Amino acid sequence: MAYAFSAADIAFLRSSGGEDALAACADLPLTADSRIGDVAAARRICGPEHAAAVLETVMLRRKAETKLAASGAWLFTGEALQQASATAVAAHRAGRLAGRDVHDVTCSIGADLVELAAVANRCIGSDLDPVRLSMARHNCAEAVVAPVLTLADALRPTSRGTVVVADPARRDSAGRRTWRPGDFAPPLDELADAYPGRDLVVKCAPGIDPAVAPWAGEVELVSLDGQVREACLFGPGLATTARRATVLRSDGTQWTVTDREPDDTGVGEPGEWIVDPDGAVVRAGLVRHYGARHGLWQLDERIAYLTGDAPPPGVRAFRVLDDGPYSEKSLRATLRRFDVGRVEILVRGLDIDPNALRKRLKPSGRSEASVVLTRIGRSPRAFLCRAERIPA
Repeated sequence: MAYAFSAADIAFLRSSGGEDALAACADLPLTADSRIGDVAAARRICGPEHAAAVLETVMLRRKAETKLAASGAWLFTGEALQQASATAVAAHRAGRLAGRDVHDVTCSIGADLVELAAVANRCIGSDLDPVRLSMARHNCAEAVVAPVLTLADALRPTSRGTVVVADPARRDSAGRRTWRPGDFAPPLDELADAYPGRDLVVKCAPGIDPAVAPWAGEVELVSLDGQVREACLFGPGLATTARRATVLRSDGTQWTVTDREPDDTGVGEPGEWIVDPDGAVVRAGLVRHYGARHGLWQLDERIAYLTGDAPPPGVRAFRVLDDGPYSEKSLRATLRRFDVGRVEILVRGLDIDPNALRKRLKPSGRSEASVVLTRIGRSPRAFLCRAERIPA
């Protein structure tokens, strides 16, 4: 059960005594085996009334290290941290609103707000939860221009002339993830109805069907280091295309493909390489556009794998070593022939569990390889490959 922070907890954590306590507890192990000792140490340091809040904050800061660039001194709730945008993703989205007046109407702990404040002309943040709002005030204190923060309902407009940014909560009252836009908090349709004629940006889960938001002029799928992080809906006044895929890397590199680009990718026989496009490209329905950009073609018009004689720069691609019709028996023989003992299995278009198949294959050789399983037409096909990272 997640710890429920109180206003008193936040007041303490933001005080000099709270900062000292957090520093003193920062190196505690915080493992299941050390729990009793950790609690006893925290009680000695800051008293029993503050120990739980301090320990939870230390633990959440550790979890945030790989997600948020400036998390070392931030305050969080567990749920807010889970929903918060990774810094690179938040910064990318904020960049599209640079120079505008922006109002984040579900600002929570401020993970998006701090990036908006760095580029917006004027920035406002509001939330219904006073505890999270206090955390946002703390987390955004070091912004070059601190945003204006206010307690307000996202469905009751409190600003004029601003771009409205929202990140509705996507969990029900029992904490279970919900995929129905009507169950978002606030609900997606009510959010759109509350701001008629306004420029609206709504962050959603990657699996959302854009058809549930007919007001949106553009949907952008964003991935970070190979993991699809969000679908972002942009109102007509902010849209520059209907569908966009943006691929971000932690090293600062990024690229984008949109449906305005040519999609004249053909279907043909396997080339020297197989390319599994980034998940953002696949979810945005831009596989053909991506293939056309890089001179690739599809193995099957209904399958997202691409093939060609030269893979795109900066991707992990699969050099084909052998291929043929798929069956477990034939694949097992191929693995023995190539002396494969460690195998990665990728599947599209076939009802196969890679982990279960790997156990049944029982590879025992000395080399490693990747197996790409798919179908071409109605025929299942297996490709034995060597995965290679292509230089950017």
